[in-house]
Amino acid sequence: MSHKPRRKAAGHRPEAVGTLPASRLQPPASRLRVWLFRIAALLLGPVLFLGLLEVGLRVAGYGYNPHVAVKCEIDGRSCLGENVKFGWRFFPPILAREFEPFVFSAHKPEEVCRIFVLGSSAAQGAPNNAFRFGRVLESLLEERFPSVRFEVITAAMAAINSHVVLEIARDCARYDPDLFIVYTGNNEVVGPYGPGTVLTPALSNLRLIRLGIALKATKLGQLLSNMLGGRGLGKEGFQSWRGMGMFLNEQVRADDPRLKTTYSHFRRNLEEICRIAENRGVPTILCTIGTNLRDCPPFASLHRADLTAEQRKAWDAACKEGMIAETQEKHAEAIASYLRAAQIDESYAELQFRLGACCELTDDYEKAATAYVRARDFDTLRFRADTQINDVIRAVAEQRKSQGVRLADVARAVDANSPHSLPGEELFHEHVHLTFGGNYLLARTVLEQIEQTIPAKFASRAEVRGGIRTCEQCAERLGYNDWSRQETLSMVVNGFLAKPPFTNQLGHREQMERLNRQLQEWQAALTPEVLAGIGERYRTEIAEVPADWRLRWDYGQMLAEDLKQYDAALEQYRIVQGLLPHCYLPHDSLASVLRAKGDLEGAIAEYHKLLAIKPTSGVSYYYLGWCHNRQGRADLAEEFFRKAIRFEPDCVLAYLDWAELLFKSNRLQEAEKVCRDGLAFAPNHAMLHGNLGILLVKTNRRQEGIAEIRRAFELDPTSPQVRRLAESILGPAAVR
Repeated sequence: MSHKPRRKAAGHRPEAVGTLPASRLQPPASRLRVWLFRIAALLLGPVLFLGLLEVGLRVAGYGYNPHVAVKCEIDGRSCLGENVKFGWRFFPPILAREFEPFVFSAHKPEEVCRIFVLGSSAAQGAPNNAFRFGRVLESLLEERFPSVRFEVITAAMAAINSHVVLEIARDCARYDPDLFIVYTGNNEVVGPYGPGTVLTPALSNLRLIRLGIALKATKLGQLLSNMLGGRGLGKEGFQSWRGMGMFLNEQVRADDPRLKTTYSHFRRNLEEICRIAENRGVPTILCTIGTNLRDCPPFASLHRADLTAEQRKAWDAACKEGMIAETQEKHAEAIASYLRAAQIDESYAELQFRLGACCELTDDYEKAATAYVRARDFDTLRFRADTQINDVIRAVAEQRKSQGVRLADVARAVDANSPHSLPGEELFHEHVHLTFGGNYLLARTVLEQIEQTIPAKFASRAEVRGGIRTCEQCAERLGYNDWSRQETLSMVVNGFLAKPPFTNQLGHREQMERLNRQLQEWQAALTPEVLAGIGERYRTEIAEVPADWRLRWDYGQMLAEDLKQYDAALEQYRIVQGLLPHCYLPHDSLASVLRAKGDLEGAIAEYHKLLAIKPTSGVSYYYLGWCHNRQGRADLAEEFFRKAIRFEPDCVLAYLDWAELLFKSNRLQEAEKVCRDGLAFAPNHAMLHGNLGILLVKTNRRQEGIAEIRRAFELDPTSPQVRRLAESILGPAAVR
């Protein structure tokens, strides 16, 4: 019987024993596609997830706008104004600096020549931004080229450097510019990512810096920064802005190898700014930086690192001999001694400054200039652009001349317009911030380059040229008068010179005595009749340029603070509010005047509007607490005092009022803690010591309380409050 083999099921093929699985027989190209798919899935999965998370965060309204400008509307026109949160990309929000308010049309009219000024506090106009060089320049341009409508927008900010200016330039390039003017270089060491900063980590890798900056423009980057604590403190743990004194421990010698990286970053950032402008067909003017040499001693000095003990002893002896001779006005002998010290160690900045001062007094101005420059360049608190910074600016301008970059050599103009080519207080308030005359000189120097750089589309209209306003004419146009002059000096004395590191400078006490006398004289000269005349001039200028918000702002301030004409001040501030609808500052001014008038509900409403724009304003929370406290709403007052201290930990008034509120509620232990917390930030505040003393006496710790009250009287013996307190506890004899 024969047997036929059974037919296999369709599609079934026998598999030879020992053969590989079918999957192993795939051709190489097929296996490659499989692995590519797997890799793509591995990479694209997280990318897709992060992309969806970014979109979700945007939809949810998380984070802040990272760009220079925010949208607003004025009389039905779409406009752009400064973004108060832009600085959050580079500073913790409680430390962040801000732009001076600006506003411009979102769609630039054809007849407008739009100029952006980029830089830091010197470009912004500190100490009084009303008289920044951008405003002076605009005044010069409107007279010089009457047929062209110029719009000069100052997108500058205190405490920033070229890393930040580059990002501002990227944004401003989107706003249809016709010209960039760059005046930056003072903060390359102390600004973000520099070797002497306290604001961010100091980084040497430029790609890493730029990646971090770009990341913080995203919602994901902001989320990550918040999770890592980036919304809180700076590198050194500062909880509030303390000005230049924050940098006292960040000294950088002139031979520090990190400076080479700093100069390299500065150059590459400038080149990138120029490239961005070139890609938009926009010419750029790079400005060298002027600094105060003659009237600004170094902030800090360090000996060279390898100085031996024997060399230090010889240096000290030579320097001491020089100082004795200088005191006796034997300047030639002093110079000889200082030169002997310099042969041992020339890098001590104060030595170079003393040498410069003696050379100046012996009419050897060339050697004086050399020594003053060295004093600046050896200064280990590097708040002034040094020789290398200006060399970089000149080199970049020369290198990119054919791409439309021009140089405004402000540093040389400053030298040429200073007595004996030694720049000092004629042009500078302190180290780098310009007087009105200094800003006028800067604007004139830039104007010379603009006259040769007028964009082609304005060239035909720019052929009609008028005169050039004098410094006095610009001052009149911008409202620089006897009132604003003393306001500016008050800002210089109290906002800068009265604080570290200025308090450590050579001759500081004598300088403060002289400037305080001058300030008192200027204030005494502002009689009601003089102020009335100034008010009339304000009204005349405002009638000619009604949209100049800064004129109205200053006029309103004078009306409110000096003349107590509150209704007239409110009128000006409400107009300013209409001109700057996106800005928190008009709300602050309105609230202050309404408080003074006793309209607490009106003031509360304005403070809430302010906080909707700037939620980190500690002082606004304090005044909300103050208003509610006056209205008997203790629970609300306490809530706002707590918030004030959270956002502005050195707000002494909040500690005082909160402690008083707690005292009245018989919550004495809590009141004591508030006083001690306040003293942690303001250890020399007399009333905090006095109030703590009362609390200690009240809680049966009389000896401790008496010690605190004695301390209060030592700190401020002229205060009527402190005297009454000391008299009530210590007796009348204690305050005689």
